Amino acid sequence: MGQLRSERLTLCSPDPQAIRPPDEKVNVLQVTLPTNFKVARFKDDKPPPSCASSRRTSTRSASTHRRGKIELPVKLRVYDGIFVPLAKWAMLLAGNYRCVTKDGMRTAQEAVHTDIETSRSVYNFVYDLSVKIGADPKDLVPFEKYAAAAQSLIRPASAARALQNGVPNIERADKLVQLIAKQKGLHHPVIDANVALVDARLDANRKKAAAA
Repeated sequence: MGQLRSERLTLCSPDPQAIRPPDEKVNVLQVTLPTNFKVARFKDDKPPPSCASSRRTSTRSASTHRRGKIELPVKLRVYDGIFVPLAKWAMLLAGNYRCVTKDGMRTAQEAVHTDIETSRSVYNFVYDLSVKIGADPKDLVPFEKYAAAAQSLIRPASAARALQNGVPNIERADKLVQLIAKQKGLHHPVIDANVALVDARLDANRKKAAAA
């Protein structure tokens, strides 16, 4: 294996809400919130051919289907700012991880809109934290735009579904944001409570798996 070169690495914010419907075939992927992959540019302005090809293909956002050409609801957008993927952090903390409840889960729509002011507070806290560590505000998404999009998120987020299914480990963007905030001498009580809740749910899942 060749040496990994940093100029061949970039960051991507996985904004599209994509799921595999449980009653469909394994090759069926449903995009529930059409949007874009926000990708930070490569260090080299001329990325590897395979990446350049992927960018052209995704930007055209079309695919050949047995019934003809269809438009895909997702595009690959390349930005100059290396912190643009952080736009997802505020969405994850205000919506996705707050789908997790003590006894189960709720939809992302409910997580955001049941208490819109708490959601706004969490979102703006993470938004401001992202700016503090280098993100350009113009590359981020204002809360109002996210809240409007969240009206269509009628399923629980994947983290909540995974916890409900008993998995012992999930991606912890919530804890990452909490730790970065602490490094800056900051914290948000709702984020702290939610991190503790996810910790408790994971601990319960691990104990259940160990006892099986």
